[in-house]
Amino acid sequence: MNEKEQLVLQTIKNNPFLSQQEMAEALNMSRPALANLISGLTKKGEIIGRAYVLPDRNSIFAIGGANVDRKFHLNGYVQYGTSNPSTVTESVGGVARNIAENLGRFGNEVKLITLLGKDQGANFIEKESQAFVNLDYVEILTDVKTGSYSAVLDAHGELILAMADMSIYDSMLPSVIKKHEALLSNAKCIIVDLNCPKETVVYLQNLACSRGVPFAIIPVSAPKIKNMPDDLIGVTYFICNRDEAEAYLNIRILNDQDYSIAVKMLLEKGASNVILTLGDQGAMVGNVDGVFYFKAEKTTEIIDVTGAGDAFVGGFLHGILNEEPFMSAVKFGQDNARKTLQSDKTVRTDITVDELNNWRNN
Repeated sequence: MNEKEQLVLQTIKNNPFLSQQEMAEALNMSRPALANLISGLTKKGEIIGRAYVLPDRNSIFAIGGANVDRKFHLNGYVQYGTSNPSTVTESVGGVARNIAENLGRFGNEVKLITLLGKDQGANFIEKESQAFVNLDYVEILTDVKTGSYSAVLDAHGELILAMADMSIYDSMLPSVIKKHEALLSNAKCIIVDLNCPKETVVYLQNLACSRGVPFAIIPVSAPKIKNMPDDLIGVTYFICNRDEAEAYLNIRILNDQDYSIAVKMLLEKGASNVILTLGDQGAMVGNVDGVFYFKAEKTTEIIDVTGAGDAFVGGFLHGILNEEPFMSAVKFGQDNARKTLQSDKTVRTDITVDELNNWRNN
């Protein structure tokens, strides 16, 4: 293909439902010239049918955070008001990005929509992610920094304090997402984290609901609950922890009965499937078949808790989107999280379906 043909084909891929007149105006060429290019591409078999390209229904879209994670591992117990000896590690993170990488390493086709700054952090994220995640839809902003997350962990790998600079995601507005509306309308699943503003989450909720696309919301943290939609109509999978459920429902969750009540309340808000994760206590899940408790298997060695929640989401969604029964998908997510707890990586580098299954069976 020549340069003009490549430009036309990329425009069609971005929005296969543009009219020839709209496309000609966007490309600053005459309609007859565009028609000749399209005719040539059709003869070459590069485009097919009136909508020009066949919709891609195999792609999972993850929308939200992609950050640089810095973890400070204390050598002993924390001492406030003074300097604490520690070691520091740096890795890529961000809830949407982590889930995308988990899914990508499991062999799924995943596209990430996020915002990055024009800085070294962005270069680091791209280098570490591109082997497993399609980054063609990432936008670079020149006036803000790439998101970052800094965590202080005790000697047992438990989180003591975390700080996040996520101001870049204030610009993740519906206008950014609408550029990809045609692709999202044919997605295998849309996953959004609450680094995105509320108006963007609501836009995606309405899009997924109207087009019948499976839709998952991942809260990120209790403070980010402010970005939740008012209801969960059209939300296929809502996965949250206890703090996030308390913040969204404005209730206290103290015991097993409260867990069940919280799941039922989330279902009543419109979600098709709810998973309330409870850390080492397991998970409470609910859907049209009822509410069920999943016990967590004990993890003998915990190196780092960071990334375990995203590993659960990635494992669960991999199972459910590859036609595993719902309960089996939950178990797969739990096992992926348990394995991640034993790694110092936010996303394990040895993650494959076969590797995880072999570990589960031993």
